[in-house]
Amino acid sequence: MTLKALMIILILSHNVPAKEYDPIINIAVENCKNVKQPNIENAKIIAKKLYDVEQKFDVPKKLKGMILAAACLESGFNPGARGDRKFSKSKKKPMAIGVLQMWPIYEKMYPGIDRTNPRQAAEAWMSHIVKQIPKVKKRCKYKTPKKIWVAAWVTGIRYKKPGGRCKERPKHLRFLKKMHRIYNDKLNPAL
Repeated sequence: MTLKALMIILILSHNVPAKEYDPIINIAVENCKNVKQPNIENAKIIAKKLYDVEQKFDVPKKLKGMILAAACLESGFNPGARGDRKFSKSKKKPMAIGVLQMWPIYEKMYPGIDRTNPRQAAEAWMSHIVKQIPKVKKRCKYKTPKKIWVAAWVTGIRYKKPGGRCKERPKHLRFLKKMHRIYNDKLNPAL
């Protein structure tokens, strides 16, 4: 972990008491296979910041926590994560970095963003997905908010494709559905 990422975690850890976590945050972190055991509290702090950013956007109820699912699968809630070396030209410097494994193009689309800063990365990531909604509505002809958002999500996180990505699903969606099942089970436990 980089010194910068460690400093961010330390700063964030002083701002968020553990008792204020939304249950979906605990579920996301505790069920994420990519979070290492000693980092669970730090992951919850990062997840809280990401979820707070998501709340600013009008995400359909069935997709609440989408950013948590993405952060789990992409980096295990690690803001210092470095990945995708197989796509990097030199193979030494990773293209995708940060909690959401964002590529350098985000720095051009959203000037001033630091991809290793969880809050800034979340703002850019969510903004980029929201920006896809008008294109998806036009191309995919979906009517329900959930279908529109899922198509915008997959369009926002993958390369452009002729004809669009209307019928595709982001890899994070399966984990999001698991989070929602666990959440619902906790609210309505079987008798």
